[in-house]
Amino acid sequence: MLEVSNLSLHYGRHIALHQLSLKVGKGETVVILGANGAGKSSLLKSIAGLTKPDAGALISFDKRVITGTPAHDVLEAGIALVPEGRGVFGDLTVEENLALGAYAKRARQGARDRQDFVYSLFSKLRDRRSQYVNTMSGGEQQMVAIGRALMSKPDLLMLDEPSLGLAPVVVGELFASLARIKAAGLALLIVEQNVKMTLSIADRGYLAEAGRITGEGTAQALMSDAAVQRAFLGAAN
Repeated sequence: MLEVSNLSLHYGRHIALHQLSLKVGKGETVVILGANGAGKSSLLKSIAGLTKPDAGALISFDKRVITGTPAHDVLEAGIALVPEGRGVFGDLTVEENLALGAYAKRARQGARDRQDFVYSLFSKLRDRRSQYVNTMSGGEQQMVAIGRALMSKPDLLMLDEPSLGLAPVVVGELFASLARIKAAGLALLIVEQNVKMTLSIADRGYLAEAGRITGEGTAQALMSDAAVQRAFLGAAN
């Protein structure tokens, strides 16, 4: 489904990504693990069309080359990004945010059914559909951000640190919802600080360091890998 190869990205003289390659299959959940500054967010932004990669990069989705494609066209191709920080419209209601998510041409048919699916995932949003988003908690705003992305009818949903700043009980609810999204057949590409929780729903993962992919494996293999345990899961040396 998604294939990325030879992806490099510079911000001035700073190398954010260097010849990075990865794949996400149809319906597959893939996690990218790495410390802050590893280039994980830059990778998602490059795929989403928010940053322009260096010459020689190749990003394809459903066998269509989307390298350098504007963000709105990437969305129309079937890739939605939930950015770090959520990016919701705080002065609009829950329902208005969701309606904006269905603005893409591909999303207009069946929007009501997708809205019902979002409300089935996040029952709090159904109860608060007329509430202004800037009056909601961080966890509820993240629900709105994910719901809005789902309204665009994506085949691939990318999430950048979805549990950042959320209370543990809310994190559990969030990952239960992501598991349901996965079960519905969507592919997921996740950058997440809660490694253990993410690996529990993932199929595969990549290790990123200094803008490079330094390892990969099944979620089960990464969970039991001693180096991964030391770096991300708090295991003793």
